[in-house]
Amino acid sequence: MSLALALLIIRLVIGLTMMAHGAQKLFGWFGGYGPKGTGGWLESLGIKPGVPMAVMAGLAEFGGGLLVAAGLFTPVGAALLILTMIVAIVSVHVKNGFWSSAGGYEYNLIIIAAAVGLVLTGAGSYSIDAIL
Repeated sequence: MSLALALLIIRLVIGLTMMAHGAQKLFGWFGGYGPKGTGGWLESLGIKPGVPMAVMAGLAEFGGGLLVAAGLFTPVGAALLILTMIVAIVSVHVKNGFWSSAGGYEYNLIIIAAAVGLVLTGAGSYSIDAIL
């Protein structure tokens, strides 16, 4: 029972956090810039077309986070989060080193590790996957 509770906590924290990151890109919520602002920033990094790429990143983060939080198709949701974080590391953070305080990839790596852990363990018994 404690493993199921631990997996639920991990899923909720990672999933809801990533949903919020996606909502920043998609809707401008939580201090985000929405598709247009995020798209402009992506274009400044050389990622074009910016707005469609911002929407794709937002959908991957929001949708992947939702799936992980709900424990529904958890490997698919986790894969979306892993892919998004790898793109963020390669395109933005790796040049800044490890520590997130310097703009590095520390945070992204933690998300990847948690998502890989969920793929390897499954969502746990407090999940929609378990019901299905």
